[in-house]
Amino acid sequence: MQSITLRGHHLFCLLGYRGKGYSEGFCTNMTAIYETLRGQPQSIIEITEGPDMICEAFPSDQPNHCHNPSVYRKDNEILSELGLAVGSRLSWEQLCGLVADAIHPSDIHRLCYDCPWEPYGLCQEGVAHIREAKALRALP
Repeated sequence: MQSITLRGHHLFCLLGYRGKGYSEGFCTNMTAIYETLRGQPQSIIEITEGPDMICEAFPSDQPNHCHNPSVYRKDNEILSELGLAVGSRLSWEQLCGLVADAIHPSDIHRLCYDCPWEPYGLCQEGVAHIREAKALRALP
């Protein structure tokens, strides 16, 4: 089974993903990753520094934020909260357990205050759901 590379903050983005994103191509890629993890929670995640498999589909006609210092800050703070480091390899199921044990919905505002998606509350809902169900929801 191929591992999926993810950067720190995308662990939360996936929990909050509801089928919306930066472009049709971005959403197609994000949905494919999401559905793989939903259907195969034993999939191995490798934590990477910088752009990952989600970033690969960021639209080229939009200002790219994948290398912004604020994005690296989120990655590092989220990994620290979860006790993970770049290079960590564990299953999606294990990651969801770590999030459920360590993160509360209210933590999203503190960790992701500068994310343009934060005001929508999707990641807070995603964290609340993972704490309760320990698995990803079906997309709408």
